[in-house]
Amino acid sequence: MLVAAAVCPCPPLLVPEVAAGAAPELEPLRAACAEAVAELVAAGPELIVVVGTGPEPDVWTEGGAGSFHRYGVELAVRLPSGGVEGPELAPSLTVGAWLLERAGVALPTHACAVPADAPADRMLGLGTGLAGLADRVGLLVMGDGSACRSLKAPGYLDERAQPYDEAVAAALGAADLAALAALDVTLSAELLAEGRAPWQVLAGAAEGAGLGARLGYQDAPYGVGYFVASWRQEP
Repeated sequence: MLVAAAVCPCPPLLVPEVAAGAAPELEPLRAACAEAVAELVAAGPELIVVVGTGPEPDVWTEGGAGSFHRYGVELAVRLPSGGVEGPELAPSLTVGAWLLERAGVALPTHACAVPADAPADRMLGLGTGLAGLADRVGLLVMGDGSACRSLKAPGYLDERAQPYDEAVAAALGAADLAALAALDVTLSAELLAEGRAPWQVLAGAAEGAGLGARLGYQDAPYGVGYFVASWRQEP
């Protein structure tokens, strides 16, 4: 059963060594992510599953490693599962592994990559399956919002981007499962919102769990929507 979730964005710039001189600009985002991960761990999960987008659907259950070498940084991370290193993690999952390593998490950890264009119903079903992997499951959900919030954004400026991100932020901050499940696959793709599929995995996993939510961060530095949220069982 899902007992908690942390929702974080996955830009490589989240890692200070990658951001270099721009690192101070994202310090509020890093702090929000650290707080969300701390709340996830404090909920007492016996298993953490990191969910993010990847070029192919894939699952890591016995370890996994990733690196930031492609960004010119000699930094490698691994899932804190205590197992073998395993195959290379997808980039989004590598950032998730970095967040867990930075927090000193030592819990058994799996990882799951989903294609950005995966159908919503499959993501909801996958979430249901992940929630059933243990009595107490925690999700670390990695995903960015629209990448079309400014003229210099990766996808240029699209007037639909800000309303889309505002709707996502409202859903993440209220644990609105129906709103997340209803996110449009085509619109999300047009706005380069790669978090859509992982958020729908979260919606499927949280069905019936009675989780409350708190939105800890919402902004669009560099023209990309970033959100941080914490979901936990209500007292």
